[in-house]
Amino acid sequence: MPVLTREKLRDQLRRREVAPVYVLFGAETYLRDKAAKYIADLCFNEGEMRDFNETEFSLEVSDNIKSALSAAEQLPMMAARRVVRITDVRVSTSAMKDTLKEDAEQILADYLKRPSQSSVVIFVADELNGTRRLTKLLTANSVAVEFQRLDDHGLRKWANDHIRDAGSEADDQTIRHLVNIAGDNVRRLTNEIEKLSAAALPGKLITKELIDSLVPNSREISNFGLTDNLVAGRNSEAIRILQKILDDGTEPLALLGLISSNYRRLLIAKELFSRGESRSDVIAASKAYGPGQDAFLSLARRTEIAKLVKAIDRIAKTDLAIKTSVGGSGPTGSRLQIEMLVCELALL
Repeated sequence: MPVLTREKLRDQLRRREVAPVYVLFGAETYLRDKAAKYIADLCFNEGEMRDFNETEFSLEVSDNIKSALSAAEQLPMMAARRVVRITDVRVSTSAMKDTLKEDAEQILADYLKRPSQSSVVIFVADELNGTRRLTKLLTANSVAVEFQRLDDHGLRKWANDHIRDAGSEADDQTIRHLVNIAGDNVRRLTNEIEKLSAAALPGKLITKELIDSLVPNSREISNFGLTDNLVAGRNSEAIRILQKILDDGTEPLALLGLISSNYRRLLIAKELFSRGESRSDVIAASKAYGPGQDAFLSLARRTEIAKLVKAIDRIAKTDLAIKTSVGGSGPTGSRLQIEMLVCELALL
């Protein structure tokens, strides 16, 4: 079965065509999560006992795939359907990072071959490697939908629709300005629109001046700005930027990857400088392009190699802790691990 776009899924759901199994994945996690909720909402009618017929299972918990599929086999109680949501699904490049394990393949294949017609199972995937057999099994036997990041046109349309739904107004130029500042994260864009709509009362008009006064520029609060403060030991400033980035909807694992990339690039630049390589060679090897180039190179020159190596090792441990749910699973546990990491890096 071919992978659908979110537009194709929307058309199916508008016709109230509900499939027994969905697999929702992709970089745009806000729209993915909204789709999972919308499918679940569509499965229940007013007066049905939803609380008894809707369950969620995180694959961060060992063997929860068996529990989830067992729940899907149960008949609904005083409702037309049962909804089983399976979250934290990861089929990675490396099997070590999987939460959907290969030893569950047979039980999964058995269910997908004959899914319960009185249940709707929704797999919410954080990562699906297209070359893995488990991924192919899932996507071939379900309605699989990829949620790609919106382009500028899609972001402006989303902003326009959300502003209208919030009872506010903004012209095209203002909406374009908001998208340019807020960036391509739909979760953050939605949060900023809700904030602006409240501030626009009673006139309901969102203006460029209002945006400039309330919406921090995502390009100014850069991930390298966070790294710069960490390396410099500015703990309170690093924490402030971290909280802003996370509150704007950045996924903890994605942010961790960016922090790791920045430290690795700094290490590459530092080693090349120590060997006497030219500035142009350092720039090319560390990909130090753009307006922050001078700040990056200056930071690389004055930072000790041992400090960068120690930071990269600590980042790797945080990555493992998040993926193995040390200290708690889900967004709360991941955020805690990132906050602990930032505090420790600032003290190196």
